Amino acid sequence: MIGTSPEQWVNTLMDTLGAPGAGIAIALENLFPPLPSEVILPLAGFAASTGKMNLIAALLWTTAGSVVGALALYGLGAWLGRERMIALAAKVPLVKAKDIEKSEDWFNRHGMKAVFFGRMIPVFRSLISVPAGVERMPLPVFLCLTTLGSAIWNTAFIMAGYALGENWKEVSGYVSTYSKVVLGVALLVLLAWVVKRVVKSRKEQRQD
Repeated sequence: MIGTSPEQWVNTLMDTLGAPGAGIAIALENLFPPLPSEVILPLAGFAASTGKMNLIAALLWTTAGSVVGALALYGLGAWLGRERMIALAAKVPLVKAKDIEKSEDWFNRHGMKAVFFGRMIPVFRSLISVPAGVERMPLPVFLCLTTLGSAIWNTAFIMAGYALGENWKEVSGYVSTYSKVVLGVALLVLLAWVVKRVVKSRKEQRQD
């Protein structure tokens, strides 16, 4: 399948395996965010509208795929743990141990909302599983929030693809715009943080 587009790759997977193929594609999308769910989910809905797969099976398998992918990243976070995260952060320019502590405090206050609503934000829906693992969020809670959030996201786009039929690509266009806006905002926030940290670091150097 090398050299094929994401659409062709996912289509081949679903033609071969049916609804489980859609679930596998979504699990991989969690692990490799460049595989876009805005292609996988509406395409699965379109396939269901043509009778290639059962609609309920598509919803169940894609949600199961989301949970499996999230669990893998949760496991990565749990394996890394707090000490390894601090050690890694120490090697990143401009990042300090207290930044990790602030992140921990934030996650302890807002972690449940972040895991639930994060399932509906591009890229973030994959990354949020890692700090959940690092902070050892209770696994039943993590699974419940991940399943609910993923089910809402998956159902919305599968049903849109199902309703639009051959025009399912219209969904991808809207979600692509949404993704770009979200990523643009994230980059601006990151840039603002870097500028603030550089200015603060220079002030500290002058004082020394």
